[in-house]
Amino acid sequence: MARKNKRTITYRRRREGKTNYKRRLGLLKSRKLRLIIRKFNKNIVIQLIEYHPEGDKTIASSHSRELIKYGWKYNKANIPASYLVGLLIGRKSKGKEAIVDLGLQTPIKGGRLYAALKGAIDGGLVINIDKGIFPSQDRIEGKHIIEYQKGKENMKNFEKDFKQIKEKITKV
Repeated sequence: MARKNKRTITYRRRREGKTNYKRRLGLLKSRKLRLIIRKFNKNIVIQLIEYHPEGDKTIASSHSRELIKYGWKYNKANIPASYLVGLLIGRKSKGKEAIVDLGLQTPIKGGRLYAALKGAIDGGLVINIDKGIFPSQDRIEGKHIIEYQKGKENMKNFEKDFKQIKEKITKV
C-alpha cells in the first residue's frame, strides 16, 4: 500500500515571520483589549485592538505623523515622540484596560516601545506592568537629544516645544 506524504503547511504570516500564533493565542485568551505598538525607522504606530472572531476591530489608533498637528517638527521616531504618541492613544481611550502586544519586535528596557507604553499609561490607559522598564524622565523629555545636538539652531526650542505639545495633548 502506498504511503501518502502528509505535510502540514504553516500559515502564511508564520512563514513570513510576521506572526507568532502561540503568543497571539495567549494574548487573545485574556479577553482584554490589546495595545499594539509597532516601531518603524521614521514613525511609530499604536493601536488599541479588540478581538472578534470575524476579525479584529480597531478601537483607537495613533501615529507619529499626528504630532505635526500639535506643532512637532522633530524626528517622529525617537523616545520623546514615542512618548507623545502613547500619550495621544491614552487620551483617546482613557480608562480602558489593555494588555501590551509588541509582536515580534525585540523589547529593550528604556527603549521607544516602553516610552510609548509609558505615554499610554500617563494618558489614562490601564495597563499592569513593571515601572522599572520605562526610560528615565530625562530621556522622555529629550534631554539626551538636546545634549547631543548642543548648539544646533533647530534644537534650541526642543524642550519648550515638547512641554507645550504634551500640555496640548493632555487637554484633549
